[in-house]
Amino acid sequence: MQRRSVLQAGAAAIAVLGAPRVFAQLWPVGPIRIIVGFPPGGGTDALARVVGQKLSVMWGQQVLVENKAGVAGVLAADYVAHQPSDGSTLLMAHINSHALAPSLQPRLNYNVERDFVPITLVGVTPNLLICNTAQPAKTVQDIVALCKARPGEISFGSAGSGSAQHLALEMFKQRAKIDVLHIPYKGSAPAITDLLGGQINYVFETMTAATPHVKGGKAVAIAQTRASRAKAYPNVPTMAESGFPGFDAATWYGLVGPGKLPATMAKKMNEDVNKVLALPDVQERLDSYGAEGGGGTQEKFASFIRSETLKWAQVVKDGNLKIDS
Repeated sequence: MQRRSVLQAGAAAIAVLGAPRVFAQLWPVGPIRIIVGFPPGGGTDALARVVGQKLSVMWGQQVLVENKAGVAGVLAADYVAHQPSDGSTLLMAHINSHALAPSLQPRLNYNVERDFVPITLVGVTPNLLICNTAQPAKTVQDIVALCKARPGEISFGSAGSGSAQHLALEMFKQRAKIDVLHIPYKGSAPAITDLLGGQINYVFETMTAATPHVKGGKAVAIAQTRASRAKAYPNVPTMAESGFPGFDAATWYGLVGPGKLPATMAKKMNEDVNKVLALPDVQERLDSYGAEGGGGTQEKFASFIRSETLKWAQVVKDGNLKIDS
């Protein structure tokens, strides 16, 4: 009995001492990169840097944010899909690359379910329907009436054809049964510039990009596109409250890895990102961007991506949308 106890104790000690060594074999050596498919300064970049900074401290190694802008986030997704699955390269996935592109760009070089491992949903932000202060119609119902009175004349800008903002507009068109003039721009900044200058009438824009102009009094927030009101805009009605029940056209962000990322590593990353998202100062930053609903299991994030892909595929089909890849 005594010999058996000694052997058991020895085995337990070896297991404990060996655990870090086993973990080290399943963890990237050197810096970890989070790839962002948009230029610095945007919402995706901002959230990646908030999370990356905290993970760098938690993991005791560099977590770098690297921008690979192009094709509304698809270029970065394609890049990460073909990187080694050793955890050294992750992607701050975006609705554009993971829910819109599969139906808008059938010749993608990646498959969302096959080529990526969902880690954690970081946040979901509403788009804001905004106009400049000179526009006479400043409620959703007044805009619908205006568009029906002048079909094809009222202009709506977007951050680009196939962007989340464009698809929010398309959902609005379909639900309201209106015909409008869509003017795509190369990003949010030029669209908002023309909106404020009066060259276009309205824009569905991310809360991150729209907020400085709304808070500065240059733009008017008419409605927000999530099912419930964001904490940052408690007095702005949702599209659902404005006559379109079930209207949900949000922008979302989440961390994913290449398709063969080891399950043990992905689980550890999920746990740690959840810890980061729960930090009070991180919550405060996320709230300022309107990013809510982040965290949870890998399975929850995977299910969310599937549901978003199906929802937007139907919008694309109903609108007969085709975007050049």
